[in-house]
Amino acid sequence: MAFSLRAYMGISLAFLIHGQMLLAQPSGGPYGPIQQSYTIPADDGTVYFVAPEADDESKGLSVDSPTSIESAIERAKTGDAIIVRGGVYRTGDLQFNQGITLQPYQDEQPIFKGTRIAANWERLRGDLWRTKWETLFPLAPQSWWRKDRNLRSTPVYMFNNDQVFVDGKPLATKGYPAELDERSYCVDYDEGYVYIGVNPANRTVEITAYDNALTRTIKDVHGKCSDKIGPSIRGIVFTQYAYRALEIEGYDPEGVSPEAEHGNDVVGTVIEHCTLSHCSRVGAYLRGNMMVIRHNLVSDTATEGLFILASNDVLLEKNIVTRNNEEDIRGYFATAVKIFNQCYRVTCNDNLIINNPNESSGIWYDVGNVDGVFINNWIQNTDNGFFFEISKGVICAGNVFVDCKTGTKVLNSSGAKLYQNTYVNSRAHFDRDKRGENDHFGWHPQSGPSVQERHGHEFGNNLMVAGPAFDMTLLQVQQRDVICDSVKNPMFAYTNHNVYVHGQAAGRPQSNDDQTSAPNLMSWAPVTMQTRGCTQEFKTLDDFQALKLGFEQSSLELSDYSGPLFQGKWLGNYAIDRSFATRTQIAPLPPYVEAVLSDAYQNVDFPGAFPPVN
Repeated sequence: MAFSLRAYMGISLAFLIHGQMLLAQPSGGPYGPIQQSYTIPADDGTVYFVAPEADDESKGLSVDSPTSIESAIERAKTGDAIIVRGGVYRTGDLQFNQGITLQPYQDEQPIFKGTRIAANWERLRGDLWRTKWETLFPLAPQSWWRKDRNLRSTPVYMFNNDQVFVDGKPLATKGYPAELDERSYCVDYDEGYVYIGVNPANRTVEITAYDNALTRTIKDVHGKCSDKIGPSIRGIVFTQYAYRALEIEGYDPEGVSPEAEHGNDVVGTVIEHCTLSHCSRVGAYLRGNMMVIRHNLVSDTATEGLFILASNDVLLEKNIVTRNNEEDIRGYFATAVKIFNQCYRVTCNDNLIINNPNESSGIWYDVGNVDGVFINNWIQNTDNGFFFEISKGVICAGNVFVDCKTGTKVLNSSGAKLYQNTYVNSRAHFDRDKRGENDHFGWHPQSGPSVQERHGHEFGNNLMVAGPAFDMTLLQVQQRDVICDSVKNPMFAYTNHNVYVHGQAAGRPQSNDDQTSAPNLMSWAPVTMQTRGCTQEFKTLDDFQALKLGFEQSSLELSDYSGPLFQGKWLGNYAIDRSFATRTQIAPLPPYVEAVLSDAYQNVDFPGAFPPVN
């Protein structure tokens, strides 16, 4: 299935949003917020200056007489700018519905905190302290939670959204005071007490007081109707909120939705050079067309770092997302970045998704997404680095996946084009099953391809390298047995010119004496020659090529390889040596892949994300 013209138009639109051509391969940074001096916007709107502890009654029209952030948010309308002086703003639950700008004053650093300082503590027996607290955030278990399955791994108290920090460090939540030590806290919601196990004397103890920092609502607020224009938010730190730091509201379809019917409530949001950290659940819920999310740091969240919903023509670029699912919630599929519910043309370019523990996925396009572009990202120490599920059409090219177990996962989808990626101790996984109309998630499968349409994938010019500790199947293609009789078409339109490398003793035998101890190189489905099921395992590439199915015929396997390869794997330099590249046979890229990569890939003669170094 060829990549659609509409997708290419969306890619071109992303170029316009970004202001320059998207480059190929991970750039190496800078990622995340860049400290800079901001100039006051030269628009015709009103400029409001705000500062911590400023007077609400001040007009805030000069830097010498600032107003409060609460007052400025209430007054500002589209075209206005709020210039935020440096310092700590203990505030939150602020709503607005206009296309305003919020940014720092020159090079100062404003910090919005969702906590207040807890100063009045009562000491109890057994190194236990408690304080009465008015702003608590209890939350019942979500619908996926089942007592018989999840009580031990995810106790009910983990759904509550309160947080406690001692000298800036978060404490872990527990269920009862008797469980506490110096690194933990618990809440008695019936009596309204917060308990800690560390002496609060001469320490700064902060407890959550606000659900979120800012909500760009679509409702009427402050005497104004929403004008559907998104805000520009730059250079601000948002931290320690009870649920999420930022939310852009909009329509969330609860069924199959045409593209034109969603994403229009708020258009043109820009969030860049911001930090979103230590939110109990999510860094930001974001909706709306033409969004740009760039150069942000998102860290220390529980279920998602960034959550993009029902939005079209979105660009995520040069963000760092790290330490998601810090609480180790089990039973819920946590992910650092989730792109959910029928998003069209979302581009993820040159992001750093790293160190997301406890089975958190990296970037997950989930449920009805169309024509995604996933290029030049560096994904490391993150489960399911790139996950494409129940969706149609994506280009995944020029990415690096390091120690991800599953670098890329394509599930119940169609038209996934994966080219020029580098996998280091990370597999590629393609899968399809019987999920259809009668599903426990209701309408979700209906937003993607039907069971018979889950095909058209392409996999070419990829470099897959397994080190000593990695013993998984590198290319795993599987089809569930229950659909063997009804789905017999290949999952792929093309897979070829890939390079599979196993270092010496990299989970494979040193000699050919004991091939039974080696892990499988790949699996494939459907294959009907076996007696049970339709997925077959293959020890070597030669074994698979012998079937002459028309796939992987020019790919290369190097087993127990100890020759030149990477320029400096110990320092994370995965550029390949020119002498290694000359051993491979690489095919020209399809035009729709070339269109999203730089000139270096127009006459490609190397596998993986990085051109060779001489």
